[in-house]
Amino acid sequence: MEALFRKLQSLEEAHYGQLAGKMSTVIDLMTRLPVEIWFEENPKASDTKLEENILNIVTENTLLLLDRGFYHFHFWHQLIENKVDFITRIKKGAAIKVEQVFTESYGLRDRKIRLGSGTNKTPFIILRLVEVRSGKTWHSYLTSVLDPNVLPPYVVADLYRRRWRIEDAFNTVKRLLGLSYLWTGSINGIKLQLWATWLFYAVLVDLGDAVADELSLPFDDISLEMIYRGLYHFTTAHQKGKATDPIKYFADPQNRDLGIIKQRRKPNVKLIVAPFPDLQRGSDQFFFNNSLKAS
Repeated sequence: MEALFRKLQSLEEAHYGQLAGKMSTVIDLMTRLPVEIWFEENPKASDTKLEENILNIVTENTLLLLDRGFYHFHFWHQLIENKVDFITRIKKGAAIKVEQVFTESYGLRDRKIRLGSGTNKTPFIILRLVEVRSGKTWHSYLTSVLDPNVLPPYVVADLYRRRWRIEDAFNTVKRLLGLSYLWTGSINGIKLQLWATWLFYAVLVDLGDAVADELSLPFDDISLEMIYRGLYHFTTAHQKGKATDPIKYFADPQNRDLGIIKQRRKPNVKLIVAPFPDLQRGSDQFFFNNSLKAS
């Protein structure tokens, strides 16, 4: 909004603010909780400086979802050497050579490829290229997991779509919890606000997860924003002696007007988990089935 107000001359004479630094976070895809948070005083620091930090915290058999800021062949080689796998997007115009074809159909291409030009900057690397058609558009993904039996192609695409959870986390801490605005200009004060906000975010996620369990709903059906805003109503009810447990309070059918449960906009789509979909269509193992079966 500041840029807009400057263009409208409302802030024409106001001094430009200085960025406080750069915040980077690793989020657990399953729990949505922060695994690690880094703060760099230089707001223009490159993402490549974070690669060493990532290498220091990841363990074997970890699967990373990387954005294009980490599109570096040497970094990928280090991950693979440490037995850490990843999924990312391929850049346009990338030099590839097809080594093996797993699936090639109208809506899906799954191939093992050699990527790179063989130079010091882009040494050759063997990866898997998964391309999924949506309408007239192809969405392309790279993964170091070379075996479709370990990571089926449509699961690759589904996992990378869930990378958006990191954006949801940043949206929550910055917009909802106020981290977009700093309380102080001192570096120590900024760090205190940063850690305190992420701690509160973790508490909010735990509360939302507990409410989802209480309602026997997926976590994605719960609105963290409305839980946060509903804390005021719970506090008021608690002061009046009408509520003692926030989980029970938010799960109570009488409090559904708080909007804790999201309105479903799109129908659920079954996830195809077959390693070779064209060959396994119609089998029991084609779609993901999360129904619990009695033993």
